Amino acid sequence: SARSYKNIVGANERVNIAVIGLGRRLDAFVAPLGNKENNVRVHSLCDVMESQRIKGLGKFSEILSYSPRLENDVHKIQEDKEVDALLHLTPDHWHAPGTCYAVQAGKHVYVEKPCSHNPREGEMLLEFQKKYKKVIQVGNQARSSDKTIEIIKEIHNGLIGDTYEAIAFYTNTRGEVPVAQPAPVPRGLDWNLFQGPAPRQDYTHDTWDYNWHWYGWTYGTAESGNNMIHRYDLARWAMQLDYPEQVEVNAGKKHFLDDGWTMYDTMNAVFRFPGGKIIKCDCKSRSGYRTYGSNNGAIIFGTKGTAFLTGSIYKIYDREGNLVKEDASKLDDVNLHFVNFINSIRGKTTVNSSVVEAEKSTLLCHLANISYRIGKNFNVDSRTGKAIDSEALKLWSREY
Repeated sequence: SARSYKNIVGANERVNIAVIGLGRRLDAFVAPLGNKENNVRVHSLCDVMESQRIKGLGKFSEILSYSPRLENDVHKIQEDKEVDALLHLTPDHWHAPGTCYAVQAGKHVYVEKPCSHNPREGEMLLEFQKKYKKVIQVGNQARSSDKTIEIIKEIHNGLIGDTYEAIAFYTNTRGEVPVAQPAPVPRGLDWNLFQGPAPRQDYTHDTWDYNWHWYGWTYGTAESGNNMIHRYDLARWAMQLDYPEQVEVNAGKKHFLDDGWTMYDTMNAVFRFPGGKIIKCDCKSRSGYRTYGSNNGAIIFGTKGTAFLTGSIYKIYDREGNLVKEDASKLDDVNLHFVNFINSIRGKTTVNSSVVEAEKSTLLCHLANISYRIGKNFNVDSRTGKAIDSEALKLWSREY
């Protein structure tokens, strides 16, 4: 419509971007944001920790001829009329609420995975995107790899026959984490803003600095949302699957039993889809044995062969197990994904990892986590993705 057309950034106009969250993921975006060909301006750098803001500014001072504004409060960024888009690199519990607030305020959003903290937030993202018509790109970067796009297309066209099973896997050697102890709020940290939409609780040692992943479910989504999301997305994309009809999980804490890690560090799961197709999960956060020869990826089995996908690298085997095709060259998928986001804002293309698709992959993480938390398997409505289990539905949303 004419009204909505006025909100589209011109095809060659500079996009003003605010970066929300200046922790570990920031390094991957410094180069894309500083690339003059992308024609973006880093309007603001926002983080609840003062030292992160200072560190972030230092990284950009080396490549920019100007200084971005430093901000503590994301709400001020959302209200700023000069900001066109937000790059959301925050902890999981901020992803969906922050995105919803932003699109409501007229901003486009690149939000890191997982796009939600619970299934209801995924539903809300779909509702907000539909209502406000803003660009939302989710950080499943493999979706913007030209190689991966092409090989997935070939799989869809029958390269390995009819697909029937996938193994999504992740392996890491994470060590012990401290037992969470009450502690003073670190100097420079706005603990209230860190918690954001989450229920209020007293600060515990080092919670803000990555350990929020493993200290209960208040802020994180465990290794499922942290890393399995990428592998689930590859498997579901290759097999052209939407929602499962059943989830089965066997998971637990197997390492450093007395440390502060409060959830599973090892998970095996099976998602059963209509037509007898399945996706298996093999997730080991703290065991380094590479069962499949790599530390992460998705193996897709078909009636005529097998595809091994990890990041932008792939290998194709025939039914006898002979390697018949491969591409091991590496691409900067983050830059490609970011450029796709910027060009979508300019109306030149559409996002490669839309909320519509990302919500389905993220839901697999939530279903596995819920099954682990309630201690049983359950059925799912394969038309909507909704759990058919009263206990599972109690964890469908959360307290805010």
